[in-house]
Amino acid sequence: MPIVRPVARTSFFIAAAITVFAAGTARAQQAMDVVVDRVIAETSHQHVPVIGRFVARQSGPVAARISGPISEFKVEVGDRVAKGDILAVLVKDSLKWERELRVAELRRYQAGLETAAETLKLRQQELARLEGLRKSAAFSQARLDDKRQEVAVAKAEIAVARGQAESAKASLSLAEINLSYADVIAPYDGVVSRRHTEAGAFVNLGDPLVTLIDDGNLEIEADVPARNVSGLTPGVQVNATLSLGNTMSAKVRAVVPDENPQTRTRTVRFTVATASGSDGIAANQSVTLSIPATRKETVTTVHKDAVLNRMGKTVVFLHEDGKAVVRPVRLGEAVGSRLIVVSGLAAGDLVVVRGNERLRPGQAISFTPPPEPKS
Repeated sequence: MPIVRPVARTSFFIAAAITVFAAGTARAQQAMDVVVDRVIAETSHQHVPVIGRFVARQSGPVAARISGPISEFKVEVGDRVAKGDILAVLVKDSLKWERELRVAELRRYQAGLETAAETLKLRQQELARLEGLRKSAAFSQARLDDKRQEVAVAKAEIAVARGQAESAKASLSLAEINLSYADVIAPYDGVVSRRHTEAGAFVNLGDPLVTLIDDGNLEIEADVPARNVSGLTPGVQVNATLSLGNTMSAKVRAVVPDENPQTRTRTVRFTVATASGSDGIAANQSVTLSIPATRKETVTTVHKDAVLNRMGKTVVFLHEDGKAVVRPVRLGEAVGSRLIVVSGLAAGDLVVVRGNERLRPGQAISFTPPPEPKS
C-alpha cells in the first residue's frame, strides 16, 4: 500500500492538467463574431493637392509723386488706414511759394489781357469814325488803312495775352497739384507693412515711402499643373485647407493663359468669401487646394473603419481561411467614407471593420458575408 499511493496521486495531477489544457484550447479555438466589409474597385474623380498662397488684390509700395524732403510720417508699421488717409507729409515751404508766384503771374497776364481788350475796343471805335467820313472832304484812305492795321494788331495782342493767361492758369494748377502731392495719401484701405525711409530723408519722384496691403480683399493664387487646368473654369468651387486644418470653399476667378515652360503649371486665382485679415488670414499665408483631376480613374478602396495603427504601422485584419490575418497597407486620399488603397489589398478581399480592435493575429473569426458588389 505505501508504494501505490504516490503513483495514484501523480496520475490524478496529470489528468487534471490535461483537462485544464483541453479547456484552454477549446476557448482559443472559439471564433470571435466580427463585421467585415469588402475591398472594392470603384471609379473616382481623384483630387490633386496643390499648394497656394493668399495674396492681396491690392498691395505694393506707395511712392512719392514729387521730389523733396520728408517733413513727417503719419503712420507706423502695422497701422490700419482708410483710403484717403495721409501717410506722410513732404516739406511744403517752396511749394507754397511756387503757388504764390503762379498766382501773381496769372493776375499779371489777366491784367494784360484786359488791357489788350480795351485797346482793341478803342481801335475799333476809331476805325468806325474814319469809315463814317468816307464822303467827307476830311476823309483819308491812308489813315483808314493804318487804323485797320492797328485793329488787326490789337486782335493779335489779345490772342497773345489770352494764351499767356491760359499758360499762367495751367502753371498755377500744376503748382497746386504739386502742393497737394506733398500729402502722401493711402490709395486704398489696408495695413502699413513697411516704411522705406524716415522723416528728414530726401525722396525723388517715384521713390517708395510705405508698403500697403489691402488685407480686407484677399484671394488665393496657385500654380496648378497644366493637365488639371481644363476643369477649372470660372465659378468652379474647390476645397481649401489652412495649416491648422481649417477648411473653406474657394471659387475659381481666373486662369492666367500663360504656362510656365519649366514647371508646366499655370497660375489660377481663387476668391474666398471670408478671406480677410479680420479672419486671421495673412497675405502670403500658405493654403492647400484640392484640385479635381481631369480624368476618371478606377481605384481600389477600403472602408476607413478597417484601418488600424499598430506599433506605428498602418494595418488591417484580413479574413483568410476563417482567421484574422494582419496585413500592412499603404493608403491614399479619402473617397467619402473609404480610403484609396495604394498597396496591400486587392478588390474582393474581406477586411474586419467591427471588432478589429480586440482581435489577435491568427484568431478565428465568424461573420455574415457582405453582399456581392453590383457589377
